[in-house]
Amino acid sequence: MKVFKYIVLFGLIFTIIGCGAYSFTGASISSDTKTFQVNYFQNSAILIEPGLDRDFTNTLTDLLLNQTNLDLVKSNGDLVYEGEITEYRISPTTATAQNTAAQNRLTITINVRFFDKNDEEGELERRFSFFFDYSGHYRSNSCIEKTAAFR
Repeated sequence: MKVFKYIVLFGLIFTIIGCGAYSFTGASISSDTKTFQVNYFQNSAILIEPGLDRDFTNTLTDLLLNQTNLDLVKSNGDLVYEGEITEYRISPTTATAQNTAAQNRLTITINVRFFDKNDEEGELERRFSFFFDYSGHYRSNSCIEKTAAFR
């Protein structure tokens, strides 16, 4: 489950980097930026996976701590990440002759808001959606997430 969340988080971060918002190598972060804060990503999806909101928030925080020289603060950060998990959905993509799912798709959508006190033009609000297809014989979400993580 944790590894799957890392895949989602890395996809989110790579999308932000690909859009040119910020580079975590330090190249695009101004010298005035010293701190960051990650507000809790509330899970407002219809289908709730317990702990997903906590794990996503912690994983994003750990990623920023490990890949930047910025200090984590609880409030008044120079950079602020916040948002919510808006969708966690499992849907069948193919069926068998017995009308059971041969393959399922797990889709997670996250709405992210990013604020930079030193550069208001660098702020963004964007939805990121990721999916993973897996065999219909899996019954446990933890099996699905572990499998997704190793891809």
